[in-house]
Amino acid sequence: MTFAPILAPSLLAGDHAALGDSAAVVPAHGLEWLHLDIMDGHFVPNLTFGPEIVAALRRRPELSDTFFDTHLMLDEPHRYIEAFAKAGSNLISIHIEPTYDHRATLAEIRNLGCQNGIVLNPGTPVDVVKHLVAEVDLVLVMTVQPGFGGQSFREDMMPKLQRLAAWREAQNLNFRLEVDGGVDLKTGPLCRAAGADTFVAGTAFFKAEDRTAFAAAVSGW
Repeated sequence: MTFAPILAPSLLAGDHAALGDSAAVVPAHGLEWLHLDIMDGHFVPNLTFGPEIVAALRRRPELSDTFFDTHLMLDEPHRYIEAFAKAGSNLISIHIEPTYDHRATLAEIRNLGCQNGIVLNPGTPVDVVKHLVAEVDLVLVMTVQPGFGGQSFREDMMPKLQRLAAWREAQNLNFRLEVDGGVDLKTGPLCRAAGADTFVAGTAFFKAEDRTAFAAAVSGW
């Protein structure tokens, strides 16, 4: 299955002193998805924001219809999925690396009315999520080590995307294949060629000289 490309700007690269204004840039450019990186300072060496911030963003009128793509980089994501669902997340992605009941957590995300996703870090073999791909709405392949924005893109992650795309095709599945980390106008087409259809761009979007042109380029991938 082939999906039309989606650009999901990452709020991590926005102005943290004016998160609401940064988030509002996304619908102002005709984009439907906003990527929210939630970090706990344990699973990744950084802290970002929690469900109260997500809820505050959702209350802004210009964000009422924006799709909140919420990426939980947490040691114990199962403890927080209800809070983020209630805050207004549309999709909640969880990492495969920590030890908890991944399948039950993915099911609970759907029970809470959200789409679900599973995430792999660069060092995680793709085969560890094979048993879950039929139960998710999205698989996210990290092309940098998560924790901080502005890192260099890892082209050696392309075989993961290719493998996931092959599984999707062979099993007639309909999960979106997302990529996050160093995605820009040069690396994004490489990911698209490998099977990705959903592109998280932080620095490349928010620091672009022409965000409209950047968004238009992604829509043509």
